[in-house]
Amino acid sequence: MSGKPTKVLRKALGANVRTERHRRALTQESLAEQLGITPRYLAAIERGERNLTLDSIEALAAQLDVDPHSLLACP
Repeated sequence: MSGKPTKVLRKALGANVRTERHRRALTQESLAEQLGITPRYLAAIERGERNLTLDSIEALAAQLDVDPHSLLACP
């Protein structure tokens, strides 16, 4: 199995997180602090470089007040 489907999902997740963060006028630093992660780690999520667990996606969605499924939606 190639990593392409996973890469597509990571990129979609990152783009959706960035969109929601911008929609709420949050900096990476402020959202990272709310999540208890480093801004560098959040930046890697937004670039699609991190493979998050479902629990992490759920926590991120809760912090952004969105449905977790919306963060995984591909364009």
